[in-house]
Amino acid sequence: MNTANIINPDVYVQGVPHDLFKHIRDNDPVHWVNEPDGRGFWAITRYADILTVSKNYKAFSSAKGIRLEDMDAEETEARRTMMETDPPEHTHLRRLVNPPFSHHDVQSYDRQIRSLAQDVIGAVYGKPQFDFVKEIARTLPMRMLGKMLGVPDEDGMWLVQRGDALIGNSDPEFTDFPVDLVDTSAYRLLPFRSPISLELFDYAEKQANRRRADAVANHDVVSLLMRPKRDGETLSDLAFKNFFTLVVAAGNDTTRYTMAAGLHALIEHPDQLALLQQDPKLINTAVEEFLRWGTVTMYFRRTASEDIELGGKHIRAGDKVVMWYISGDFDERQFANPYQFDVTRTPNAHLAFGLQSPHKCLGEHLARLELRVLFEELIPRIKSIELAGPVERLRSNFISGIKHMPLKVEWR
Repeated sequence: MNTANIINPDVYVQGVPHDLFKHIRDNDPVHWVNEPDGRGFWAITRYADILTVSKNYKAFSSAKGIRLEDMDAEETEARRTMMETDPPEHTHLRRLVNPPFSHHDVQSYDRQIRSLAQDVIGAVYGKPQFDFVKEIARTLPMRMLGKMLGVPDEDGMWLVQRGDALIGNSDPEFTDFPVDLVDTSAYRLLPFRSPISLELFDYAEKQANRRRADAVANHDVVSLLMRPKRDGETLSDLAFKNFFTLVVAAGNDTTRYTMAAGLHALIEHPDQLALLQQDPKLINTAVEEFLRWGTVTMYFRRTASEDIELGGKHIRAGDKVVMWYISGDFDERQFANPYQFDVTRTPNAHLAFGLQSPHKCLGEHLARLELRVLFEELIPRIKSIELAGPVERLRSNFISGIKHMPLKVEWR
């Protein structure tokens, strides 16, 4: 098997290469991969090894990048966000924006999210055919994120399109500058190596100016980013814009693609859909299975800070080390019958949010709530459901996503 195919974005258009990941897990779980246009990396494919790397931020640093792309010092500094920091700096930045994403605060959003879910479902209710991603999964998360950012509702779709161009920066449908198909060197100092970042920088600056002109204290994410840190300093203008761009890119797409993965799995496993219709209380365990099954963020990269042994391999300081969550979440050593979609699966300590890591996903509580509420509102309304055409997947080795899913639905 050509193990370098795990980084070929064209492979993922046909779906995640689970057979290839299983082969690596079983035969060489800490596996060296030669990159065609890079210096190579260690692929960490077993669940237990991924946890080891994830927890040990001193030996495996985020400071030199979290994606496969090699960046020089200038690029790294220009594009740095909270994601590209280690504790204690990461911890301080996280505290700055954590309040609206905390478990306590997120629980108060239930009514608001339910109202949004009812709106987006109501817009397609009665239609015999529609694209689930376009009409529902793409709309709900961004409408909620827009409220948390404190931006006008009418800007939501514009922000979604910009976020798509960033997260989908290797898919020609979403960007005119796919990173591995055209020369993007002119944009190497911009987030996601994309000129779209400049549009979001300008938008973020306008949002900041609005708040400076408003004497009323606000508690939205943009306002929180503008507040002084614990040491009294504020984020630099570039750090503020980079962070805003990251929130727009990551805050919509991952939840959207998990919604799509979850519904697609239910369509392919009608017995599991029937279970949820018979026993709605199973929705909480079902959400965790949607997250494991989809594992939308397929990997995160670290860089070894020291020489270290892992899985019988000698990793040298400076080596890239890539945690393949999409492999760990189907590791038979951790999950019984991992290729069986099971809405009753418990325990289900999946890696979709970066389990046991200082970098655990900031938006995990919000994502879970959005998923739960959407399916609580959608499933009782469905009498029958099937695909009305081919499913189209994102061209990406980073994000696993269904970007189009035409449905044929008979409503109750």
